[in-house]
Amino acid sequence: MQVNSEPTSVAEAPARDRAVPTQDSTAPAGDSGVEPLGNDLEKAAALRRMKTLALALLLAMAVVFTIAFALQKQYPWLEYVRAAAEGGMVGALADWFAVTALFKYPMGLKIPHTAIIPRRKDQIGESLSDFVKTNFLSEQVVREKLESVDIARKAGAWLAGPGGAERVAKEGGAAIRGAFKVLNDDDVQAVIEAMVRKHLLTPPWGPPVGRMAERIFADGHHHKLVDLLVDRAVDWVEANRNTVNRLVSDRSPLWVPSFVDGLVGDKVHVELSRFVRAVQQDPNHQVRRSIDTYLTDLAQDLQHDQAMIARAEVIKAQILGDPEIRELASRTWGTVKNALLSAVDDPHSELSLRFKSAVRDFGARLVNDEELAGKVNTWIGDAAAYLVKTYRSDIAAVISDTVARWDAEETSRKIELQVGRDLQYIRINGTVVGGLAGLAIFTVAHWVFG
Repeated sequence: MQVNSEPTSVAEAPARDRAVPTQDSTAPAGDSGVEPLGNDLEKAAALRRMKTLALALLLAMAVVFTIAFALQKQYPWLEYVRAAAEGGMVGALADWFAVTALFKYPMGLKIPHTAIIPRRKDQIGESLSDFVKTNFLSEQVVREKLESVDIARKAGAWLAGPGGAERVAKEGGAAIRGAFKVLNDDDVQAVIEAMVRKHLLTPPWGPPVGRMAERIFADGHHHKLVDLLVDRAVDWVEANRNTVNRLVSDRSPLWVPSFVDGLVGDKVHVELSRFVRAVQQDPNHQVRRSIDTYLTDLAQDLQHDQAMIARAEVIKAQILGDPEIRELASRTWGTVKNALLSAVDDPHSELSLRFKSAVRDFGARLVNDEELAGKVNTWIGDAAAYLVKTYRSDIAAVISDTVARWDAEETSRKIELQVGRDLQYIRINGTVVGGLAGLAIFTVAHWVFG
């Protein structure tokens, strides 16, 4: 009686049928979701043992049935044994058919509704994708899970604890170094140059400078600068009496006697000294008011006088031409890059120490500040819910797309390798339950009908 035409194990199948899932060479062990080859071989051996046991029980029932059937007339009690063995064989064959029908055609016969997994793997993948999307990738499930985890306080405890801030600083430094390796210096400088041109050179300087100057002059912040200039003028006049005398002498006619030049020079120096001191001591001096008026008019002209605005543009072009812009971009990027690299490479740098301290403080606040922790948990929940709501179809589609790419027979073998050992218990249980059912049915029928 041919009751088990299937290979008794994956290891005994022909080479073309013996393909067991192997670990993807491109994925690290433990992260790919594919178990190492050693575990697959162990599962294949366990599956083979269970198939052998289930087949042995079926054959044992067949032997018992044959003997009992042959001797039941001489020994009537063997009728009960025959009924039990008969029921066991029926149960074993039925469950063998059911288990085999999941993965292949029983005995190679293309019976309807068999080889379910190879024929319907795409539909199974889509159903699994819909199940995951509906029951796992929902906003409510994600929010409830995140609320029960309390990510903010756990993250805060880790950040405030030993090694947390150091780990964050280390990973951040690695990210910065990696970014600098990827970024091209010329490209970054070109971006900086473009930003300078767009935000610094393209807009006219006159109106914004005029508005800023107007606020400064209106608040009187320029008076300290005027005071400084007047003080320097007083000091210069006091220290340069001979210079004043020489200037007077150089500009007087040759026929004027030298002592007259000296008297005139002294007089000019005294008057000049008296004038600058008056300006220095009197906050409301006419010179100061004239300076205020001039500066106020200049601020207005920079905003509204087209001629003055044009002059400001000429000055801007003279200060910041193309060579200066390129040099500014180069210096800016070089300074930022060197400063950051030096800081992240030195764990004792000011930037590293301050960053670690800030991370620890933030972690401590997350642990101790209930309001802040609640806000962070809410932000995380909102972000996760948004991602799930927006991309859950795409995430779940990974399952259906992956299953669709699998080979049908290979998929069946993979699934059988993972769950086939447990399914063989169905065959064993079917043998036992069938035997008990056969015995019970025969006993009841014999008791009722004699």
